[in-house]
Amino acid sequence: MLQLMKASAGNRSVQRQERVAGVFVHGTLLFVGICSFVPFVMMILLSFKDMRQFQLERWILSFPLHWENYARAWSEVGRYLFNSVAIGLVTVAGVCLFGTLSAYALARFKFPGRELLYFAIIALLMVPGILTLVPTFVVILKLGLMNSWWGLWGPYIAGGQIMYIFIMRSFFASLPEALFESARIDGATELHIMTHIALPLSKSMVGTLAVLNLLNNWNEFVWPLMVVTDPQLMPITVGLYSFNHQFYTEYGPLFAGYVIASIPLIVLFSFASNLFVRGLTSGAIKM
Repeated sequence: MLQLMKASAGNRSVQRQERVAGVFVHGTLLFVGICSFVPFVMMILLSFKDMRQFQLERWILSFPLHWENYARAWSEVGRYLFNSVAIGLVTVAGVCLFGTLSAYALARFKFPGRELLYFAIIALLMVPGILTLVPTFVVILKLGLMNSWWGLWGPYIAGGQIMYIFIMRSFFASLPEALFESARIDGATELHIMTHIALPLSKSMVGTLAVLNLLNNWNEFVWPLMVVTDPQLMPITVGLYSFNHQFYTEYGPLFAGYVIASIPLIVLFSFASNLFVRGLTSGAIKM
C-alpha cells in the first residue's frame, strides 16, 4: 500500500512538472509571437498618421486615418513592386525549369562522370555569395547586360539552381524505380515520365523551393544596386532605398510604402502555406 502511495505521488509530481514545462513553453512561444508581430502592427499604425499625430500620438491608433499616405506611396512604389514581381516570376520559372531538368538527369540517368558533376555542383554551396560578386559583375559588364533585367535574371537563375538541384536530385533518386520501369514498358518517353510521374509526386517540393527562391530574390539588395541604375527598372528593395530618402521627413507615406512592399509576400504565404509545410515535411522524410 505504501509503495502504491509513493508511486501515485511520484506520478502527480511528474504531471505537475510537465504542466509547468508546458506553461513555460507556451508562454515563451506567445511572448516571441507578440514580439514578432508588434513591429508589423506599429508599421501599419504609423502608416496612417501625419506628422502631428506621429509626434504626439505615436504609439496608439489616432484619428483621422490618413489614407492619402497610401496613395502617395503607391505613386512611387507601384512601379518598383511591378518590377520585383516580373523579376521574381521569371527567375523562379527559370530556376524550376532548368533545375528540374538537371536534377532529373542526375538522379535517373546513368552516364560517365555523373557523380563527379553532381559533387562539383553542390560544392558551389560552400562558396560564399560575396566572393562571386566581383567576377559576376565583370561578366555582366562584358556581356553588356548592365542596367537591364537580364543582368538580374541570369545570375539569379544560375545561382538559384544549386540548392534546387541538391534537394530535387535527392528527391527524384528516392522515388521507386518500379514506377519508371512500368512507364517505360508502356512506351512512355523520359520527358513523359518526368512530366507525368516525377513532377506530380514532387509538386510540394517544387512549390517550397519556388517560394524560398522568390523570397530570396525579393529581398536581394546589393546585386540590383550594382547592376540597375534606371529608376524604371529598379526592384522594390532598391526602390525603397531611394523612396526612403525622398520621404525621410514624412513618416506616414514612408511606412505606407513599407506596408505596400510587404503585401505580395503576405499574400504569397497565405496561399502557399499548406504547400510550403507539405514540402518541408516531404523533404524531411525523403532526405
